[in-house]
Formats: sequence, structure tokens, C-alpha cells
Amino acid sequence: MVENGYHMLASKKKKFKIVVTGGSGRFAQSLKKNTGKYNMIFPNKTELNILNINSIKRYLMKNKPRFLVHLAGLSRPMSMHDKNISKSINLNIIGTANIVRACSQLKIKIIYFSTSYVYPGTKGNYKERDPLLPVNNYAWSKLGGEAAVQMYKNSLILRICMTEKPFVHKSAFADVKTNFIYHEDLVKIFLKLINKKGVINVGGPTQTVYNFVRKENPKIKKIKARDIDGLNFPLNSSMNLKKLKSFLKKNKI
Repeated sequence: MVENGYHMLASKKKKFKIVVTGGSGRFAQSLKKNTGKYNMIFPNKTELNILNINSIKRYLMKNKPRFLVHLAGLSRPMSMHDKNISKSINLNIIGTANIVRACSQLKIKIIYFSTSYVYPGTKGNYKERDPLLPVNNYAWSKLGGEAAVQMYKNSLILRICMTEKPFVHKSAFADVKTNFIYHEDLVKIFLKLINKKGVINVGGPTQTVYNFVRKENPKIKKIKARDIDGLNFPLNSSMNLKKLKSFLKKNKI
């Protein structure tokens, strides 16, 4: 059973290119391993500098992609977004705005990777049209990027909760609910959504971080976010995934 968008992408893979920014990042590395048969190119920072609009346009005009997957930016450690606000703004907001400017001028579709942390993180089960209220600077920087992407209609924003496998930490929150999904599993979903537009919540079943991790690592230690002084972290940023499931179900053949 193959989803229509995925099938179309596979059948036309020789006819167009997909540029992926942030090629050295964790998800991009997983993408490289699992999508070698697709015409994806991963420019380095010298080839495509998201802080230089001319650099972006030169690269895109030379390679003529149909899609640009925007992964480049600053993520972890989250404390960096408090310690170095300028770097966070430059990479996640200004850099994304530059990408949008170039893609809108050249009529290239953008797929932007945002985060579930743009939601308030209190009640959970957030739908794509629910109000947004980030609780930390990392989420604010990603929402700033979203604002630019929203202005360009030929775009797709994926609000994602993802992590690498194996889980990099020795302990996991037992009081934080999320929709964690491993990078390798997200690759399969991502390729089925590339032709969509708008905003889509993407992730796995709602559960605590601890319950998610212990399936692969029964020895993971249990901790509580509430017990960590000064931790500015959403306790329930879980998302409603009905839209995602509907898209995946409708397009199966």
C-alpha cells in the first residue's frame, strides 16, 4: 500500500530536485540514509548561507529545485536561546525569512520544520488552528520562522516532536506528555506529506517521555520536570494528530 503523494514523488524523482538545508543536522542525516534514491541535495553552509539572501538565490537558481526542506537553524541546547538571543534570532527567524524571500521570488515550495513547543503546553491535544503561546525562547524563535513561512502560500509547516534513536539522555521525564517520534520513522511520514500545504501536526501517540523511551531502553531513569528548579519546559504540548492520520489514510492505494 503506497500513498499517492509518495508514489508521485518516487515516479518523478529524476525530474526535479529537493534542496535540504541543515544537512549536518540529526534529522538530515537520517534523511540521507533513507532517501538515497530521491534527488535530494544537501548544501553546506558555504554553498548556501541562510544569512545571506544572495547566497541562497545563487544556489537555488543554479540547482532549480521544486522543493526546499528547511532544517537549518539552532535547536539544542535549549539554554543557548537564552544565553545567545542574537544567534537564535539570526538563525531561526532571520535565516528562515531569507529562505522565504528567495523561495517566493523563485516559486519554490518550502517545507518548514517547526515544533510542538509553539503551543502553550498546558492542556495538550492541540489542533493546528489552536492559539499559540511558546513557553521558552527556542519555541519563540521557531514561531518567528513560522510567521515568515505563513506569508508564502506555497508552503508546508510541520509542527513536529522528534528525537534520535537511541535516546541520548540517561533519564526521561515521567510528567511531560509529548508526541515523540524517532527520526527514522518520521522520514517515512515526511515523504508522504511533501505535496501538502498549510500546517500539519506530526508525531507519534501521546504519552510521557519516559513511557516512550522505556520501550527501547527499559533501564532509562525516571525524573520529573516539576522537580527541576528554573526549568522552563511545557508539561503537556501533546498534539491532536487527526489531520495527519486523515491525510495518510485518504491517500493510500
